[in-house]
Amino acid sequence: MSAAAFLDRIFPHVPRLSSSRFSFEAWKYAGRPTREGVGVLPGVAVDVERMAGRVMDVASYTGNVEHVEECRIVEGPEHDPPQAVRFYQRIKLPVLGAIHMELAMRDFGVRDGWRVIAWEQLGAATDRLSTKQGARTEYNLGAWLIKSDSVGYALASAPRKQDVGRLKFAAMTKGADASAPSVVKANIEGMLRWSQR
Repeated sequence: MSAAAFLDRIFPHVPRLSSSRFSFEAWKYAGRPTREGVGVLPGVAVDVERMAGRVMDVASYTGNVEHVEECRIVEGPEHDPPQAVRFYQRIKLPVLGAIHMELAMRDFGVRDGWRVIAWEQLGAATDRLSTKQGARTEYNLGAWLIKSDSVGYALASAPRKQDVGRLKFAAMTKGADASAPSVVKANIEGMLRWSQR
């Protein structure tokens, strides 16, 4: 589950998105229980470097990014801020409860005119997390796409069925697909607000 491969799947969809209003596109991939998706909000004023800095500032997510209950850097020689960061994150979603994972995020520089920051789940590290703190994710891939007048956000994520049970898993995965456009738009707007403070 590599962030680079995820970016290769995202970018063919980006040119088809509207340049005048928020738009979202999703697709099935590899038989996974949730769809991958990307949304773009155009027509906004963005300080690209400041926003990229906020995205990489994972240690400050709690209190600044909605639903994040805990987020902390995990030290490691292969992830050297500000270009790359390894981190633990626990989020709490209404009705569904706590979900946690360990991720690695990297600044990919500029691609097709977008400043790109993307992350991937660290499988073995997530495997070791306790289910007492929340359900673990089966996969979690994402990306921020930033321009001076537009922001994009892409995501592919699902909980582990054995951590939540069959019925809750069905609700969480079907619910994630149904709510993805509004969640992506809210995440973009939230990160924009934080970058402008």
